Amino acid sequence: MSLPAAADRVGSAPRPGAGCARRLRSCPGAIRAPPAASALPQALVKEANAHGEKLSGLEAVASRLKDFSRKQDGAVIQNLVLTARERLGKVLQRTSERGAALEEARKRTKQFSESRRLLLDWMDEVEQSLEVPQDTATSQEEIKCQLAEHKAFQKVLRLKRPVYEATLRSGRALRERARLPEDLQPLEELLGELKERWDVLCSRAVERQHKLEENLLFSGKFTDALQALMDWLYRAEPQLSEDVPVGGDRDLVGDLMDKHKVFQKELGKRASCIKMLKRSVRDLTRGSSSVDSQWLQKQMEELSTRWDLVCKLSVSKQARLEAALRQAEEFHTLVHSFLGRLSESEKTLKYGVFPEEELAVQECQNQLQELMKSLQCQQLELECITSLGEEILSTCHPDSVITIKSWVTVVKSRFQEVLSWAQQQGERLQAQTASLAAEREEMAQLIDWITAAEEALSLRDQEPLPEEAEQLEELNAQHTVFMEELNRKQPDVEKVTKSCKRKLAVELGPPAARRLATRRRSTGKAQGAPVVPLGGLEPQTPLMAQLLHRWQQLWLLALDRQYRLETAMQRLRELEEFAHFDFGVWRKRYMQWISQMKSRVLDVFRGIDRDQDGRISQREFIESVLSSKFPTNVLEMNAVASIFDMNGDGFIDYYEFVSTLHPNRDPLRRTADADQIQDEVNRQVAQCNCAKRFQVEQISANRYRFGESQQLRMVRILRSTLMVRVGGGWIALDEFLVKNDPCRVKGRTNLKINEKYLSPDAFGAAAAKCAGNQSAPSSKVLSPSRSNSSLSLYSSASAPSSPLARKSVLRRTRSGDRCPRSRGSLLPDGAELQFTAAEESLAVAPPEPPEGSPPERCSPCR
Repeated sequence: MSLPAAADRVGSAPRPGAGCARRLRSCPGAIRAPPAASALPQALVKEANAHGEKLSGLEAVASRLKDFSRKQDGAVIQNLVLTARERLGKVLQRTSERGAALEEARKRTKQFSESRRLLLDWMDEVEQSLEVPQDTATSQEEIKCQLAEHKAFQKVLRLKRPVYEATLRSGRALRERARLPEDLQPLEELLGELKERWDVLCSRAVERQHKLEENLLFSGKFTDALQALMDWLYRAEPQLSEDVPVGGDRDLVGDLMDKHKVFQKELGKRASCIKMLKRSVRDLTRGSSSVDSQWLQKQMEELSTRWDLVCKLSVSKQARLEAALRQAEEFHTLVHSFLGRLSESEKTLKYGVFPEEELAVQECQNQLQELMKSLQCQQLELECITSLGEEILSTCHPDSVITIKSWVTVVKSRFQEVLSWAQQQGERLQAQTASLAAEREEMAQLIDWITAAEEALSLRDQEPLPEEAEQLEELNAQHTVFMEELNRKQPDVEKVTKSCKRKLAVELGPPAARRLATRRRSTGKAQGAPVVPLGGLEPQTPLMAQLLHRWQQLWLLALDRQYRLETAMQRLRELEEFAHFDFGVWRKRYMQWISQMKSRVLDVFRGIDRDQDGRISQREFIESVLSSKFPTNVLEMNAVASIFDMNGDGFIDYYEFVSTLHPNRDPLRRTADADQIQDEVNRQVAQCNCAKRFQVEQISANRYRFGESQQLRMVRILRSTLMVRVGGGWIALDEFLVKNDPCRVKGRTNLKINEKYLSPDAFGAAAAKCAGNQSAPSSKVLSPSRSNSSLSLYSSASAPSSPLARKSVLRRTRSGDRCPRSRGSLLPDGAELQFTAAEESLAVAPPEPPEGSPPERCSPCR
């Protein structure tokens, strides 16, 4: 990739990445501070998904940048992309959490709204039936029927009251959980409207009953009216008894207060009915001493007694309800303030790993002591809350017993939980203090040992290394013992420094490490940089930092001495081996190594010649061989480079390179191979059983013409097998003859072959045709001279001269032929490689027929 294109790609990457990162940083704030609680975060989800698509594009750009960037820049790009992906994941997680919370709030709101709407609809339906009857003359039976219907309605009203109270509780819960100030007022209005409608309905029901009773009284049914009032007083008296519990939580006591207010309103409206009854009874019994008059007076006295008792009980219950409400308010305030202080105390507790600094641990201990004092004060408050809860439970309403007990249990469990956590933290702090003291002592001992080891190592380094192998072996054994002792101390150092954090990128910081790495690279061997122990740690305390630095320095000094000892011993071994150096042995090993690598001499030279100028310097040659896996050393390579450089100009060209590696290349051996090939071809052809033997003619070195085809084929020995060039590959000679020799071909074509070659008539025609071809003036049969058509291994086409010329050089096979395709390419059946200018004297025959088909006939017109 060109530099401008890379710059454009790098410039295009930060823009979407920066915008995506800015938006991801702003999304948590948008989630924490939404515009309205009732709005679902669909827009935010869509926007986050859109930024996820942008992030995917950013990842694709980053992956392309990593392919063309340095390793450090690739790590930075990867970290940026991972950070953006992590932030996007957090944003999506918070969005899903907020969506779940909003869905739950929506369900609660929907439940409250539906319950309220159903109640209001029911109220609208029944309000028409609660119209106050007029003072028109109606029959007693109709009034009694209306009164019975109204009693049935009051029963339904009492059954609806739990639904009304549940709706009020859900509305209050919504009001308490509302976080936005603008939501409080609408909820208050909705609750107020519901309560007002319910109170109006109850008051209208009471008023209607009172009016019906008055009408019944005026209609002459005095006894029925009196009995209705007595029944109502008998029903109301048990509810106002002193034995009825009125205590409980704040909400329940408030509901009881509302019920009692409704009862008091009804009681006040019935007072006029009582007065009317008393006046009617006085009028009826005045001047009369009949049995009915006496019975009416007794009934009226009982009614008055019951009325006075109910009024007295109503006033008493009002006082008890007010006291219970004050008690419930106090309990509610104490519980919530206590739980709030417990939460504040819990925030001061440290969770997770304690700090490693002693000052920080001491500060944590001071904070814990203050927390324990605060918990002691809160324990007195807990006792007060418990006693108040027990007092409320003694006079608690059955519906509120579970609530009061649960609050008392929650308060006790929360206090015990915070107290146990505080005690556990105190124990952990004590253990941490003891551990820090032990680690400090152990670090001091390790530093003392490191100091002694550094002194011993520096004394040994001051002595020069001997030149004798035995003394070097002794020093190496001593240093091996020292390294073993150093390895035994490694777990102790790791145990002390286990609390250190890991760095993201470990850099080889100390100068000694860089110096040691430079030395190892200068040897020419493929050795990695030294691994510094505990090099990726961030110490938490100055003492730990000192220990890590001293330990790493000691390791580097020990590795440096070990390297110098190994280098000295290696040099002695190299000098000893170089004393018996034989270039012939080295050349054979190098040629075997090239053969094992499945390479050619030309490929090896091209790999060293980077600028493709046809020559390499001695330094390039030495560094290339040393950097490969070929076993040798610098001393041998210096001598080998001098041998390769025949003219002493400091450079090795291709001819010197090949001549040095093949000093004994002579034509006799090539002639021996050609004779061996000719003998094998003659032996294989002699097995032909045709009346006219299958013709095989040698045209040039390793080039033959088979049958009547004018196409030339290369024959060579490959792994002790005689191979024939066919198409883009090689096949064995016997397989080739099986496919092309008429007497060996198998298949339905044998009939035509028999007619052509084996019949007596075809024999004479074939002989005349071949004779005519040999005597034609336009014949392309070449001289069998090997010197004219053979290709030299050292021809100018084999040696590269320049990068442009190298591209036009045709690839060679090991036998010397050239082809415009790569060695691994395969030509289709029937196509043959076309020879280049080096073989212009050779005739190019038509393509070879496919394998398995009969050989072509010689045409006289050719």
